[in-house]
Amino acid sequence: MRVPNSVVLPVGTHADCCGEADVEEKRCHIMSKIGAMLQERKSNLSHFIHNLEGSEDAELYVDQRERLKELENHTLTILNLVPINCTDRRDIQRLEAVILEHVRNEELFPEVVRVLPPVYRQVEAAIVDVAQSEEMAEHGMMDLQYLLSKLCHREHLASLGGELLQDILRYLHRVGLIIWYEEIKHLENTVFLQPTFLITIFKLLVRYRLVQQLESIS
Repeated sequence: MRVPNSVVLPVGTHADCCGEADVEEKRCHIMSKIGAMLQERKSNLSHFIHNLEGSEDAELYVDQRERLKELENHTLTILNLVPINCTDRRDIQRLEAVILEHVRNEELFPEVVRVLPPVYRQVEAAIVDVAQSEEMAEHGMMDLQYLLSKLCHREHLASLGGELLQDILRYLHRVGLIIWYEEIKHLENTVFLQPTFLITIFKLLVRYRLVQQLESIS
């Protein structure tokens, strides 16, 4: 909901635990709940903006109001839910086909037809090579300038500049190959070449009843 022009594909697992009629009924129910959730979000944002604009100290909340308006303008496209049986490989393949079909939809993803300069592919291949090298630490974290120097040591990337690398990293971040939080001051000079390591860390930290679990430790 905080990402501009998001496209979300809901997936319903455990379809094998329901009959065909139940699957369709649950699919419709879930989609209606999602629709209600989006409507509630829109209503809440409008309510918050209205309250800030009507406040006696409205000038103190300009930044907050602008941020809320920005969120209000974000479009969120919800695709039809795909029910699957995770124990059936044919269902997994069907899900893959549905995802590919949507990704190739130029109306949903206008950038799918964008032609990338050859250097983008060259840098992408080089970064994959660096990430898979034996000298790369398991966490996959690398200083931005060190990454630039590593890439520039390759003959075909010797003229690679910092600004061009940052443009390429933004693209690779969007497609999920790497993670680069350039908007976070303490992380702007760190590139995560192994996004799956971050997922592992998040799974350890963001969990159900985490506070209670920590408090139970003597």
